[in-house]
Amino acid sequence: MRPGEDKGGMGKEEEEEEEEEEEAEKTKKKTKDKDRSAIRLAVEELSLVEHQGKASTLAFLAVSNLLLQFLDKIGPTVAVLRHDIRRNIERLEDVYVSDASGYSSLVDVIKKEVSEGTARKSDSCTRATLWLTRSMDFSVALLEILNKDSELSLQQVVEEAYKTTLKPWHGWISSAAYKVALKLIPEKKLFISLLMGKAQDQNMLKSDIQNLVSLVQPLLTDIHANLKKLRLDRLKST
Repeated sequence: MRPGEDKGGMGKEEEEEEEEEEEAEKTKKKTKDKDRSAIRLAVEELSLVEHQGKASTLAFLAVSNLLLQFLDKIGPTVAVLRHDIRRNIERLEDVYVSDASGYSSLVDVIKKEVSEGTARKSDSCTRATLWLTRSMDFSVALLEILNKDSELSLQQVVEEAYKTTLKPWHGWISSAAYKVALKLIPEKKLFISLLMGKAQDQNMLKSDIQNLVSLVQPLLTDIHANLKKLRLDRLKST
């Protein structure tokens, strides 16, 4: 419908025609999205929130939700990690929605919990932020290793990324869950095909990965720096 046009004045035939056009446009967009890589779609979405600022809560939540989509490509292997990420996202979303202007910066969220003495609690937004950041570190490391070393199997890529990002902070329970999950890693060829769109080759995917990392890394670096400043960067899990 054109701006200012009253739908009440339209005939039934015109309404049906408009609905068909809208449906066709949606189908066209879905088809176009399928042709592009999941990584490229992530880059485009993140570019929209990049201007929000380094420690923007909105940008961080956008990256976190894209992380879930990325982990879906690996499959049920990372179900436990995915569940934890979803729970941490919901915790931050609840706080952000309660006062979007007051909690527009993650630093403000964390500092408030520090002043209240709740930052180190298991259900704090500070811990949610810390573990989401570490999960993003893992995903970024995985993509960078995947881009750099084509000879490694996906299991080796995941193992290397885990060793340098999540492993130092996992207790024996989390480490044991990871070892079980590692046995269920899909074939590398399948994983890459899931990341790529229909109209894309591996060189294009490599370029998209580099663009994504360049968008995400400054956000992660800033959050790590703030957590370290408040001495909250070395909390571990069970």
